[in-house]
Amino acid sequence: MCSKTDLAGSALRHSLNRNKIIVQQHALVLPAADATGVSQEPSQTSNAAQVWAALTPLLAGQPRIRLSRDGGKTYPQKHERALTEALPTFPAAVRIFGKDGSCSAIFLDFDSSIAGIDWVEADVKSLQTWLHSCGARWIEDHSPNGGRHVYIPLEKRIAFSEARDVVEALGTRYRTLDKTPHQNMLHGCMRTPGSPHKRGGYQELAMSLSMAYDVARRPNKEQVWATIRADLKDEIAGVRGLRLEQPLAADSEAFEVPPMAGRMSRPMQQMALSGLYDANRYASDSEARQAVLTAAAAAGMKLIDVERRVLQGVWPGLASFYARYPSIHRLPSLKRDWKNAITYLRKNQIKEAGNNNARRSPTSQPNTQPPLGSAPNLDANSEHRYLRTWQNALRLREPAYASSRSGLARRVVLRALGAAAHMTASRFVEFGDRSIAVATGLDHTTVGSHLRALRSEKDPLVTLVERGRGTKGDLYMLTIPEGLRSGAEDLSWRKGKIHALRPVFRELGLPAAFVYEALERTPGLTTTELVSQTKLSRTAVSEGLEILAAWNMVSRNGGRCWRVIASTSLQELAEYFGVLESIAGQLQRYRIERVIWREWLSRNVNTVAELLSPTEDYPWEAYEGPPDEWTLADMAFTRAM
Repeated sequence: MCSKTDLAGSALRHSLNRNKIIVQQHALVLPAADATGVSQEPSQTSNAAQVWAALTPLLAGQPRIRLSRDGGKTYPQKHERALTEALPTFPAAVRIFGKDGSCSAIFLDFDSSIAGIDWVEADVKSLQTWLHSCGARWIEDHSPNGGRHVYIPLEKRIAFSEARDVVEALGTRYRTLDKTPHQNMLHGCMRTPGSPHKRGGYQELAMSLSMAYDVARRPNKEQVWATIRADLKDEIAGVRGLRLEQPLAADSEAFEVPPMAGRMSRPMQQMALSGLYDANRYASDSEARQAVLTAAAAAGMKLIDVERRVLQGVWPGLASFYARYPSIHRLPSLKRDWKNAITYLRKNQIKEAGNNNARRSPTSQPNTQPPLGSAPNLDANSEHRYLRTWQNALRLREPAYASSRSGLARRVVLRALGAAAHMTASRFVEFGDRSIAVATGLDHTTVGSHLRALRSEKDPLVTLVERGRGTKGDLYMLTIPEGLRSGAEDLSWRKGKIHALRPVFRELGLPAAFVYEALERTPGLTTTELVSQTKLSRTAVSEGLEILAAWNMVSRNGGRCWRVIASTSLQELAEYFGVLESIAGQLQRYRIERVIWREWLSRNVNTVAELLSPTEDYPWEAYEGPPDEWTLADMAFTRAM
């Protein structure tokens, strides 16, 4: 009979042979040069591909990686892809935590930029001695710039809070240890052995591949993890005490709102997303998760809504609070806590919806009526026909904006004005810069500059009818230039709703938004046809399709044609990316600015004439805000449908 050692050796040889085949199959996607343009030896690339394919799937918290297209400076969420055994062409970092908020390995990053290479070497040697005393096994690699990574694979997945405690405790011992990868569940990621490096070369193992593979295949048992935590108990107590000393952030208090149907407060959403909470308010994970569930129930959610968010990874923070239970007991525990939340809410009836001011938005109902004597009131049907024709004129004008950054921004600003006009059935729109900023995801100062440029064009699509005064925004009229009128009238009207920028595309980018919109209107387009439809460059269209496909928003139907995957919810993706939270923060910031603006007016404006005439010593345009009562219905064009 074969011994266990022979079987393990046979399995490793089989895996390595399989990885060689994979390297050959994916030879076309392997880099011929490093990030600096220096050619790599074929053997070096082949070895890196072997290491990547053998170890990365075993170390990753979930089968997802993030690519860095800017030379290793950032690893944005929109460039997240499915983890494959093919070596990426860009620096790639794996996600440390899974959808359940737990990890299968501890990632320790010793950064040479903190105190130099010598200090890194000393810290790593000290760590190795300590790990050996705990009976732990580890994998080590080094970067071309002198940094070192140490990975501690674990047999049982551990919750985010446990992993963070241990890494922060180790950070008190080792100066060069970067703790941030384990302090953020949503964005915590790190390069693994074999990954390309931003300075050229790859993450190289500091041991043989066979030894590293053996450690990854036979990870540390629960007893080893218990020993590590026991040895660090004093440091863990110290980092927990430090959290208790930190006061509640002022912005978190500002965003506390009463529970209401259909919306949770920002702190509760943040806890559900990140698993981070104020230790002064909640003593443990159990209390924090009960608070999240109570807020979800008060916001009108159902148990199935919460379960779906937990299972699909939309709320990994809430899932991490249940990671200490065996997987078979997690959903029953969630149901038990949900019942407790419902019981609590029934005993403590929330205020009547009519007395709840939390639904009031910081903007007012837009005044779409033109000034007295400037234009007659037109019926809704004729206005919608006019607006559809104006939309055709926008289609004809869009090639002039090309695919530059400013051109894409002006296209989305024009779409926002068109969406506002359709909602109010009038070609006259009175929205401040901040209102359009919410609809487009741009900064309000950027919106102001684009509006000035658009109305200054020859034969513009928008005309400034009246400048904003006091609390009123600028009044614009959507105009159809004479040079485009005949062409716009000949074109057939497009079906469907005009969108400004749906929230999810704040994260995925404007090119992806235009590509997705084109596929919504005309399914089954090829890449070449999408270039013609969107007026974008082929590179921008290809990258947009890659991003959309990575998030299961579009797919190819056998051949070269692309289609939208209707089952993928844009709203849930926006929630997963944290975009809805950023919009809530933007609205709150504008609400505060609006209050400041009104206070300034009350102190400095004494007559009606002064209210209607700007003064010379105050930056009116910079502080022009949105109308006060822009209701949720009026905000519909900023939300994903």
